Amino acid sequence: MGRVSPGCRKDGHDSAAHIDPVQRQAALEKAAAVRRERGAVLADLKGGRIGLKEVLDRQDDVIGKTHVKRLLAALPGIGKTRAMQLLDEIGVSERRRVQGLGHRQREKLLTLFPHQR
Repeated sequence: MGRVSPGCRKDGHDSAAHIDPVQRQAALEKAAAVRRERGAVLADLKGGRIGLKEVLDRQDDVIGKTHVKRLLAALPGIGKTRAMQLLDEIGVSERRRVQGLGHRQREKLLTLFPHQR
């Protein structure tokens, strides 16, 4: 098949062509709402209004699709550099999302931050 142009799927079909403008607008609005909610949760975590355990216990896509690196960086006193160090310490890829964490990895995170329970 050769090269695939940007915006096309691997099978060569343009994925945007299958969505009518109403569906596209609805998807954009839904994505924006998820980003707003994710930002609010991470801001609450940064501000100490909720704990890491509460965030990890959520079973929705808002937090589940968040990268662990971003979650750690939202903890009070933890920045991007320290978040990367912590990921290395517990053996989690920087591309791992919260929904992909195993039980032991979640426990290691909570052990590293006992005050966040």
